[in-house]
Amino acid sequence: MSEVAAAFRALYGYEPEGVWAAPGRVNLIGEYTDFNDGFVMPLALPHTAVAAVARRADGVLRLHSADIAGPVVELRTEGLEPLSGAGWAAYPAGVVWALREAGHDVSGADIHLTSTVPTGAGLSSSAALEVVTALALRDLYELPLSMAELAGLSQRAENAFVGVPCGIMDQTASACCTEGHVLHLDARDLTRRQIPFDLPAHGLRLLVVDTGVQHALGDGAYAERRAGCERGARELGVRTLRELSYARLPDALRELSSPTVRGYVRHVVSDNERVARVAALLDSGDVWGVGPVLTEGHVSLRDDLRVSCAELDLAVEVAVASGALGARMTGGGFGGSAIVLVEEAAAGAVSKALVSAFEKAALARPRLFEATPSAGARRLA
Repeated sequence: MSEVAAAFRALYGYEPEGVWAAPGRVNLIGEYTDFNDGFVMPLALPHTAVAAVARRADGVLRLHSADIAGPVVELRTEGLEPLSGAGWAAYPAGVVWALREAGHDVSGADIHLTSTVPTGAGLSSSAALEVVTALALRDLYELPLSMAELAGLSQRAENAFVGVPCGIMDQTASACCTEGHVLHLDARDLTRRQIPFDLPAHGLRLLVVDTGVQHALGDGAYAERRAGCERGARELGVRTLRELSYARLPDALRELSSPTVRGYVRHVVSDNERVARVAALLDSGDVWGVGPVLTEGHVSLRDDLRVSCAELDLAVEVAVASGALGARMTGGGFGGSAIVLVEEAAAGAVSKALVSAFEKAALARPRLFEATPSAGARRLA
């Protein structure tokens, strides 16, 4: 925290007004369901984006990242336009744009950012940048916005400014998760429930396997899945796939002409059902029972939604074969990370097996770390 403030001072020549943090996330279950008005269950990571920020009154927005080589990006708040080609700076700039579009008088800011959330790993590094910017500006400009509203404005920044048609999960997880819990989120009405997720009490650990395969959700593959889900809903006569019950799924699939759309619909409806099953297991204290549901979800993501990749499939297969209770890819896919639910006593052996398997396949060594349910966005100083 002091290093971020010192870097701000060196960059801009004066002290920041505060320092804020917002975490990345892993999603335990419920993938590609949020933009279908469905259910998700993320948890916040201890890895965060941190921002030192001060207000400006002259309409200037200055942005700098400690993690990306390059000078300070200087923009005018009045000239911000969607898809402005600002690169990484589009994420915080998009938040300023979204706040101003919503009628909030944000007249400028100096912002210095750094992040420990791995980029391109499916862990919502972009949402962390958006939410930390939104929270800092809310506090500094004394805006009457709840954390859920900050999440919504951050999503708008990513949808309308950056151009990625993501759902609401990532930003809500970064803004609203609480330590020691997973967040059960209904993406239709945005109701939230914090479910205790104390893995050490059950002798378990949740590992993240960052395959190192970079993904880019702005390349069109994510948008194609979303469009396919929307097509399926139209053909079935429902507003969103949330309205299609799991019991009706077999009959509904027979009504769809496209095998691709059929797979998308099957995944979304079955993953909503998996979220309900995991919530029931956690409520009953059967954390061990979550493992097979994770693996089942990965098969659906791999075969029906087709968003996995060879490295993610290898991580899941090796983890389960070497003793994990369950595993699946997490996030948007096409690379990124997998999560592994494993007994604490077996975590070392499973981790060793994963590293060995990647080496034998002549793949880059995966980065492994524990996903500890952590706090959402907050002010640090």
